[in-house]
Amino acid sequence: MRPARPLISIVAPCYNEAESVDLFVETIFSILSGKDFEVELVFVEDGSTDKTREKLSALADRHSEIRLVVFSRNFGKEAALTAGLDYAAGDAVIVMDVDLQDPPELILTFIEKWREGFEVVYGMREDRASDTAAKRITANGFYRLFNKISGVRIPQNTGDYRLIDRRVVDTIKSLPERSRFMKGLFAWVGYKSTGVLYVRPERAAGETKFSFWRLWNFAVDGFVSFSTVPLRVWSYVGAAVALLSVIYASMIILQTIVSGVDVPGYASLLVFVLFFGSVQLISVGVLGEYISRLFVEAKQRPIYIVDEIYAQDAKDGAVRPARETAAAE
Repeated sequence: MRPARPLISIVAPCYNEAESVDLFVETIFSILSGKDFEVELVFVEDGSTDKTREKLSALADRHSEIRLVVFSRNFGKEAALTAGLDYAAGDAVIVMDVDLQDPPELILTFIEKWREGFEVVYGMREDRASDTAAKRITANGFYRLFNKISGVRIPQNTGDYRLIDRRVVDTIKSLPERSRFMKGLFAWVGYKSTGVLYVRPERAAGETKFSFWRLWNFAVDGFVSFSTVPLRVWSYVGAAVALLSVIYASMIILQTIVSGVDVPGYASLLVFVLFFGSVQLISVGVLGEYISRLFVEAKQRPIYIVDEIYAQDAKDGAVRPARETAAAE
């Protein structure tokens, strides 16, 4: 049973988005004002180097619906999403970007689906024409490979843009891991879910913060966090290489018996050394990825550290930064 007039929290991570935040807030309020629900905007300022913090604090000064959580440094988008869920108070929470590539008008559809009984409502990109051809190909490949090797299925062409019920939020908050791949966590917790198709537009302002290298590392985090197949496959590779070695050794023994001792070739020896050396280095690299995650988890450092929180004082309407002394675990 949904509340008659629920509170909807909109969580928006921000990193160097000074050009986008004003338009984002204006658009959100123009679409959601006067509806049969309350709205709060939870911005997580992820250690920006431009004027994002100043602009967001000014917006928080003008709008009582805005809460600003400021990190002590840049911790990354996954940490910012985690903080947004920690500080959101809504009956339902909507996670979205401030560049308006996540169409705010879709929020009304999300809420309708939520009121129908769905606990997770995610946006599915019907058309990725705004992305480059390389990004479309690599994104497609990522979703296909992830869903093949992982026990958790991420719906094709979904991002972070979604509505999640308070019960789902509380479940995600209870998960203890430090290395967080939020798309995977949203899918892992389950619950009654549905997708809504939309066309992803161009950015309204600013530039993307995700380079190819960051996207690559993001994909590796996803694979390592939700699948042990990369580890298991090296057992099969090792078995196959051992079998080939036995076959090759048998051929050498047979050739020696039939034709006598032959002088081994330098080129073939070098090829074998380089090949097996490469296989060993790749397998060590895969092991290293998993061991590094164990190292991070064993240290138990907080996912993020909050420097200040900006929110209006109910008495006089002034924005007062309240310094956080505790870091989120």
